[in-house]
Amino acid sequence: MQTGLTTGFSHVKPQDTAFMGGGLRDFFVYRDLGIAEATHGKVLAQLVRANLAPELGTGWHRHEADFHIVFMLKGWARFMYGETETLVEAGDCVHQAPGIAHYLFDYSPDMEYLEIVSPADFKSIDVDAPCAVPAPTSWQASPMV
Repeated sequence: MQTGLTTGFSHVKPQDTAFMGGGLRDFFVYRDLGIAEATHGKVLAQLVRANLAPELGTGWHRHEADFHIVFMLKGWARFMYGETETLVEAGDCVHQAPGIAHYLFDYSPDMEYLEIVSPADFKSIDVDAPCAVPAPTSWQASPMV
């Protein structure tokens, strides 16, 4: 074992941690990737997966974080960043600038993304709405035409 390291070694396999509720949003489930523990709270890395259909979304908020990226692994999500609607699809990476007002209001049933945030115990703070937000799409299948 090396001494003097400011972070620990981490290797998490899929079977090591399960998707669980109890995270920031009850309509998502989260899978911890062990990075917060390894970095002593400096960085959080987690997988986030859709759990329930979008109804009200996240509401307008901002995060107190120094660094925040979302890498979409599966599906898609629609965000408002300020007054700009942004479709984030599988393979897309978004850097959420510190303090940017945003609202995740729609996502596909198979949505899953990797979220990396510093610090691990970042805060989410409600903010006033800068604009209206479009309605989410329904998860119910459309009739075949």
